[in-house]
Amino acid sequence: MNRSGHLARKAKSSLGAKRMRAVLAGCMFALTGPAAWAHGEKPHTASGAAAVREQKPWGIAGEPREAKRTIEIRMLDTMRFVPDRIEVKEGETVRLVLRNSGKVMHELVLGTKDELDRHAELMTKFPDMEHDEPYMAHVAPGRRGEIVWNFNRSGEFDFACLIAGHYQAGMVGRVRVVGKR
Repeated sequence: MNRSGHLARKAKSSLGAKRMRAVLAGCMFALTGPAAWAHGEKPHTASGAAAVREQKPWGIAGEPREAKRTIEIRMLDTMRFVPDRIEVKEGETVRLVLRNSGKVMHELVLGTKDELDRHAELMTKFPDMEHDEPYMAHVAPGRRGEIVWNFNRSGEFDFACLIAGHYQAGMVGRVRVVGKR
């Protein structure tokens, strides 16, 4: 077989693999149902089910009844959070009340810089990706959302809006978790 025939067969094989991945991704998308729409008008959780408590480097989902403090964070169309710096005590459960003062969708995702960078890259490639985690909230324009989080690890952590273009425009913030003395 000549070189051009080999290249054509290789390209056809690669195209077949891409189609297979697209079909599999579509099947996975269909199987997840409407429980969590990352970037539509629907809420993250359709049923209001309890958040799964999974330890992360930046903490764990908190119980709403344990939140002794509420911090309000406004989301602006200037691609900023106000405030963009918060401080909490290690072990403190905080209710973050998120108010979208803008005219476009925003979200707040807690995490480490590396986690947020990876998630932002995925969101750029798959802007309609569904996700539903207790450390993120998607907030429609003029609406409010909440995250109840137990910051049980001291250190510096981040939060960001990972909607395509928002993170890249600087819609980020920082959480300082002060250790117990």
